[in-house]
Amino acid sequence: MKFLVITYGCQMNVRDSEAVSALLARQGYTTAEGEADADIILINTCSVRGKAEAKALGKLGLLVADSRRHHPKRIIGVMGCMVQRLGTELFKKVPGLGFAIGTHAMSRLPRVLQDVFEGKAPVLDTDEGDDCEALTGHVEGKLSAYVNVLLGCDRRCTYCIVPTVRGQEWSRPAESVVAEVRELVAQGVCEVTLLGQSVMNYGRRNAVWPDGSVSPGGYETPFPRLLEAVDAVEGIQRVRFTSGHPSGCTAELVRAMVELPAVCEHLHIPCQSGSDLILERMRRGYTADQFKAAAGALQAALPGVALSTDIIVGFPGETEEDFDRTRAFMEEIGFDNAFIFKYSPRSGTPAAEWPDDVPDEEKKRRNQLLLGDQARRVEAINDALIGAQLEVLVEGPSLRNAARWSGRTRTNKVAVFDPVAGVARGECVTVVVERVTATTLYGKVS
Repeated sequence: MKFLVITYGCQMNVRDSEAVSALLARQGYTTAEGEADADIILINTCSVRGKAEAKALGKLGLLVADSRRHHPKRIIGVMGCMVQRLGTELFKKVPGLGFAIGTHAMSRLPRVLQDVFEGKAPVLDTDEGDDCEALTGHVEGKLSAYVNVLLGCDRRCTYCIVPTVRGQEWSRPAESVVAEVRELVAQGVCEVTLLGQSVMNYGRRNAVWPDGSVSPGGYETPFPRLLEAVDAVEGIQRVRFTSGHPSGCTAELVRAMVELPAVCEHLHIPCQSGSDLILERMRRGYTADQFKAAAGALQAALPGVALSTDIIVGFPGETEEDFDRTRAFMEEIGFDNAFIFKYSPRSGTPAAEWPDDVPDEEKKRRNQLLLGDQARRVEAINDALIGAQLEVLVEGPSLRNAARWSGRTRTNKVAVFDPVAGVARGECVTVVVERVTATTLYGKVS
């Protein structure tokens, strides 16, 4: 049977989709080319914002309606955060679903499908007890891969549903992570991104290193030790990690980013606001000055480091003064990229009980102002790179112009250049930047 997975949401959802795809492939299922030839369509969902849920629900409704008319034997299923949050309510919202599996049940997907084949639909599984090591498979042929290292989240930010749908933090054993990276390298992967909702918390809740093991570089905390171990895997060219938190930007973490050659000069650290009052209401666990200190330590130790962030505008109680502080905060740090969202209440979070007192039009205005600021900022950052010689990992033909090739710098910027004889996909080349846009560097191989 042929299956298709459609993904909404963050990098963790992308990784989950890839893992269940590999799991189904091991069970003898094959990947469909598209919806038309799929016997099973699985939507992987996100609950971080209401818009993401609405989009997934709309898609599920369309798929169920189309299957009833044209593909009566097709099975439509849903997985991920929205399932964990809504449970049986999903079957009321979208009658005709074959199955729904939560964030702790993905390894049981083959068994759930078997129940559907036996006529037990609709099937719901949101129980805990997932076998994480059964979800280490990857889709072959990729140069870059995500690797889950920390599951769940303990931070309990007042706007965030993730701890409810993903559960408490749990870190995979370091030996398992390193073994997965070795297997990926054997399959041709040369870049990995270590994933965790608050990835620098790796190893804080449960032990991840064997008793008596020692870091060759003298690292004492679990996450820098993991970076060291992954960096040491023969054949790995680049290591990234996300998402960060200012409390994890310790001197040891900074030292690891400086000393370990494969660890890239790029980090995503969500800040959400530049106002201390709003940060406290969000329960983020730091002040704007503490965030600036963490960013400053990285920028001082790693000249040219690229920092990206997330921002929420229109959070309950956000005044014009709070917003102005956020604008100034972002300008001072100089983020290379920023993902800016309008606040939307998520049922089950503390903030959902508070008045959503910033009008939608004002949220839109603040959103557009920050987007404009960021576009101007990144143009200036990229302009300063003209003439620079940057290491680029070759990914292959450019999506927009197959006659040219593209890749990414260590700071995660897209670079487009003319192909060079003898250079293959997966190799690193030096590109001299000749011109730039807000999103892309253009140059030639030196």
